[in-house]
Amino acid sequence: MTQQHDTGAPARPRVVLGVGGGIAAYKACEVLRRLTESGHEVRVVPTDGALKFVGAATFEALSGQPVHTDVFSDVPEVPHVRLGQSADLVVVAPATANLIAKAAHGLADDLLTNTLLTARCPVLLVPAMHTEMWEHPATRDNVALLRRRGVVVAEPASGRLTGADTGKGRLPEPSEIVGLARLLLADRAALPRDLEGVPVVISAGGTREPLDPVRFLGNRSSGRQGWALAGVAAQRGAHVTLVAAHTADLPTPAGVDLVRVGTALELRDAVHAAAEHARVVVMSAAVADFRPVATAEHKIKKGDRDPDPVALTRNPDVLAELVARRRDGQLIVGFAAETGDAETGVLEHGRAKLKRKGCDLLVVNAVGDGRAFEVEDNAGWLLSADGGEVAVPHGSKAQLATAVWDAIGKL
Repeated sequence: MTQQHDTGAPARPRVVLGVGGGIAAYKACEVLRRLTESGHEVRVVPTDGALKFVGAATFEALSGQPVHTDVFSDVPEVPHVRLGQSADLVVVAPATANLIAKAAHGLADDLLTNTLLTARCPVLLVPAMHTEMWEHPATRDNVALLRRRGVVVAEPASGRLTGADTGKGRLPEPSEIVGLARLLLADRAALPRDLEGVPVVISAGGTREPLDPVRFLGNRSSGRQGWALAGVAAQRGAHVTLVAAHTADLPTPAGVDLVRVGTALELRDAVHAAAEHARVVVMSAAVADFRPVATAEHKIKKGDRDPDPVALTRNPDVLAELVARRRDGQLIVGFAAETGDAETGVLEHGRAKLKRKGCDLLVVNAVGDGRAFEVEDNAGWLLSADGGEVAVPHGSKAQLATAVWDAIGKL
């Protein structure tokens, strides 16, 4: 619960940002900047190793708070106890293999590890290390132990590590770390490991149907909601394949396999292929209903006369095909972006669509006027085939994604 000032006004959420001694420590500066600029009070607690990569002055300048590493500074304030007691969230990024081992076994030889022992708020550890270290049985056992205790140990990203090495163990991007932190501040139970090993397919973004080499028919989908669905599912333990049409410039969520497509037909083929082995398929992409009958080989010139009409043909209904082809036990989730009209509201359109499509769950969003598309937040309704309806209040797209995965878990 957010701390209260004596005046009764809500305090800024208090976040302890721990920084481990790895090369990825420099990314903690961007995490810190994003947290402070979004209204959080952040106290940075680095290890001695972290200060070999980023100086204390940098953290102090960005946070406006003093930076210490040991328990003998500001002794009258008892910081090794008070920091954990007063925090609304503790985030450690990067969390090295050494730091994870200390946390798992209750070692407390500096200010950060003492803070981890006294914290009773949500704790988010964001690993960063070489692949061999992440996959070592000792690290895997330590991570499993921490998760059983309720600590959120994030999945690391894959990509370039130090030197010429690549693989799993890269620190997720700061934007993703901050998104996970804000999600835990909003709902401390948002990231259980309830999807461990479950194969999941998610489609995202808007398809583009080419008119010529330059022009296309498209839509305003940014892909952010699909990205949030994929990121939350991966952090809850799922094996996620994300089939992405055109999206905003978004980094691939940690722990997610990305498949890029362009048109509705390409998306259809990729989703059907991935769905063969999926337990859950979530169709959050904005798939074009129509495509041009013909695509010009060269750019269509404006010329001096009016353009010829563009003949369109209907694209396949990918969601309906998935429902028709689903295996026993497979769950199919659809999305409905609706505007309502003079006779029928958004929710009524959604109910009708659920009946037509036959999916297990339909997420209904009201779109237009700055809602849903090309924004960071969302709201809507979750309609289930058994007649259940749950309203999801306005919040981040990660919060809506959490509501969707909670509903899938109940199904």
